[in-house]
Amino acid sequence: MDVKGKCQSCGMPFKADPQGGGTNADGTCSREYCSYCFVGGRFVNPDMTVDAMRALVIEKLRERGYPGFVARFFASGLDRLKRWRPAP
Repeated sequence: MDVKGKCQSCGMPFKADPQGGGTNADGTCSREYCSYCFVGGRFVNPDMTVDAMRALVIEKLRERGYPGFVARFFASGLDRLKRWRPAP
């Protein structure tokens, strides 16, 4: 999955984010996370698991009319995004 230009939590392209990205603690725009996942330097759902995020992404894509197999394909690479990778 190409992670450039995408939220490192949910995989949404920044161009699809109405805010253009989340906000850092200092109020600047985050270049890593979208406004649905990251506000004020914190994750909106800090206890969310990658499996819960995968289910949410699939649900939201289905709501937008994507077929189930397409939604599952987009959600399949979430574990490679920064938020979900094990710390080094």
